[in-house]
Amino acid sequence: MIIRCWGSRGSIPVSGKQYIKYGGNTTCLEIRTKDDEILIVDAGSGIRELGNQLLAEDRHAYTLLMTHSHWDHIMGFPFFKPIYSSKTKLTVWGCPFAQSSLKKMLSSIMGAPHFPVEFDAIKAQISYQDTCSNTYQLGSVTITPIALSHPNQGSGYKFEEDGKCFVFLTDNELGFRHEGGLDYQDYFNFCRGADILFHDAEFKENEYKKTRGWGHSYYHDALRLAMEAQVKAFGLFHHNQERFDEEVDLIIKDCRQIIKHREISMDCFAVHQGWEINL
Repeated sequence: MIIRCWGSRGSIPVSGKQYIKYGGNTTCLEIRTKDDEILIVDAGSGIRELGNQLLAEDRHAYTLLMTHSHWDHIMGFPFFKPIYSSKTKLTVWGCPFAQSSLKKMLSSIMGAPHFPVEFDAIKAQISYQDTCSNTYQLGSVTITPIALSHPNQGSGYKFEEDGKCFVFLTDNELGFRHEGGLDYQDYFNFCRGADILFHDAEFKENEYKKTRGWGHSYYHDALRLAMEAQVKAFGLFHHNQERFDEEVDLIIKDCRQIIKHREISMDCFAVHQGWEINL
């Protein structure tokens, strides 16, 4: 599978010279299976650019998989141009949690007075599938959800194809168990041996002392999980909106020094907009 990142920022999009290296778009990933099926994970602001690329490729069929319904993960949906085309066939997967349905989750952001174009203006053929607990298939890829430790709940995911494994745990607080969330050991078991793990690593130690319980992890906790679960590569994700490129670089330097000191063989990097790998 090919994994691409169209946005790895947390909370709100940012722009400026301080954010060039890691990008300013909020969460959106693209996964292409070996059969060239298109899976989109979350509809943060990064989905706008992805939509433009898909139209340029003349691609009109995709699956959108949602982790949760917080604003930064759905705010790009009204700007995803394919939804205004009758050629588009979009299947939305996810667990609605506090919402009564996935459709309500997405349509609410286009309701007055929040957006000038109503949800009924969408011309795409959209179907919805609640996927709260069961493992399911998208062609050759097996997708397994896990409950996140996050306010209002959410789902992380494991993607497996041809013996390769990618785990995505954004908005997951390892240092605090939220309602519906799981214990550290559960996340350890879920991640164990993964080829790539993306995990929320939003806060530094001094920040986390003030934000414990907000739903995001201190990056040392995320690093500990990656090392103990013996993943092959660890990508820090959901970068704080105030985190300039130079600060992200220092966090990565610190992580790599810890990995080296413990004599662990694991790649470590900060996920950036435009990141891509063929796993």
